[in-house]
Amino acid sequence: MKMTTPLSKNRSIHFSPGSIIMGKWHQKQYQIIKPLGYGARGTVFLANSEKGRVALKFGFDNSGVTSEVNVLNKFSKVQGEPLGPSLYDVDDWVTKKGTYSFYAMEYINGIPLMDCIKVRGFEWAIVFLLQLLKDLGRLHEAGWVFGDLKPDNLVVTGPPLKIRWLDVGGTTMLGRSIKEYTEFFDRGYWGFGTRKAEPSYDLFSATMIIVNAADGYQLKKGQHPEKQLTQHILQHKKLAPYSEVLIKALYGKYATAEDMRKALLPKLNETHTKERRNTNVKPIRRKNKKKEWKGPMILASVILLAYVLYVTLFIM
Repeated sequence: MKMTTPLSKNRSIHFSPGSIIMGKWHQKQYQIIKPLGYGARGTVFLANSEKGRVALKFGFDNSGVTSEVNVLNKFSKVQGEPLGPSLYDVDDWVTKKGTYSFYAMEYINGIPLMDCIKVRGFEWAIVFLLQLLKDLGRLHEAGWVFGDLKPDNLVVTGPPLKIRWLDVGGTTMLGRSIKEYTEFFDRGYWGFGTRKAEPSYDLFSATMIIVNAADGYQLKKGQHPEKQLTQHILQHKKLAPYSEVLIKALYGKYATAEDMRKALLPKLNETHTKERRNTNVKPIRRKNKKKEWKGPMILASVILLAYVLYVTLFIM
């Protein structure tokens, strides 16, 4: 592919719904439905194609598109479940304004991670973290770091509920400098380390996703960010049960994602056991209140049972 007219990185790429995209080399046709997201390296659109709905990403330059295509090709060779979207096509679109490089990939239709956690409860954030760590472990073993790991790049599909990756634009080879990041999820921004592409960089970002999920907003950095984050985790009702693991991840104490996963799983089980005990404690009530308690207690038991079965079948 050759980019005949460079696109400015200071503006997004805009196409109207219904626009027809015709590939120069493969002659495949796509019809734009709507934009899905705007990033530092390009714009992603939802489009109709001969394969059904796909995600089209138009890059600001040919090198960026080539880099991401190479990552998706690498992902396809990693054994196990897909790490990212499947790659369908790579081509150029020639227009009067210039030539746009793009690639077509699988459209992963899911629920945004944070929306799913809000509906199902914070416990699911830990379940999704365990899934994420398992996938990150496979990515790191293949020689890559995700880099720009954040909720915007994660969706939940299912059933069964499964976390999936969307944008691989920040994926970087081990040992190099992270090429794309978002401040809140970046350890360099918080002063916990460099932006070198290594497993611990992704583990820091994964931890900040959990902090974000517990708060429901992005904590503002104070004058002493290290102390601020550690105290925030220790004092937070939702985060405290997992504080030992999360704080170690902030400081890069885990060599691999699997190490963090193994440390986190017992904490989840302990927390679940305590919640189950609390649920089984008989409340003090008057005799005429029996009917008010019976329904909620049964419902809580069913939910907890389903939760344990999910963790056992799909996580362990």
